[in-house]
Amino acid sequence: MIKVLLADDHGIVRAGLRRLVEESGDIAVLAEAADGREAIRLAREQELDVAVIDLTMPGLDGLEVISQLKLYCPKLPILVLTMQEEGQFVVRALGAGAKGYITKQSAPEQLVSAIRKVYGGGTYLSETAAEALALHATRESPGRSLLSSLSNREIEVLRRLASGQTNREIADAFGISVKTVDAYRQRLLKKLNLRNNAELTRFAIQNRLVQP
Repeated sequence: MIKVLLADDHGIVRAGLRRLVEESGDIAVLAEAADGREAIRLAREQELDVAVIDLTMPGLDGLEVISQLKLYCPKLPILVLTMQEEGQFVVRALGAGAKGYITKQSAPEQLVSAIRKVYGGGTYLSETAAEALALHATRESPGRSLLSSLSNREIEVLRRLASGQTNREIADAFGISVKTVDAYRQRLLKKLNLRNNAELTRFAIQNRLVQP
């Protein structure tokens, strides 16, 4: 039996994923996490075979969770399951140590196969993720070049700002001060050569970090 951790902040999504994988007969969900810190704690406390991680969660974002899991549980294969289709996220997730990347749209058809593949030591990319990765590699733009200069935390702060979250909401999500969030915002403006939040939002939409 393949023992799995599911980490997603939506309980309904986790319930659906649990039913989906457990119908396979050879996969059991031993742990569920609603945020990044809980995912790391559960992975360290239990003997698991695969961690299925969403990229967008409260507290630690998925990319930071992957990095910490590789530090604390280096042998645990990580499969990213997310709404994010942009090649930049595929590159960053694989670079952080993920062994697979599929989108939630493809989950009903591919999640079980993906779990089995990474459990067996392989790498699994959904067709959408593979296409996004190929496109990212072949179509370098000034915006993409600037994105590559940002840290994972800066990317996540940018996404949250562009989605309309306030500095206070972002600070609460990450467990940091409002002053630190504003420091991130100022750093983003400087790195991206932008002037205000409206331009940050436009940049994020143009680079498919958020939906318009």
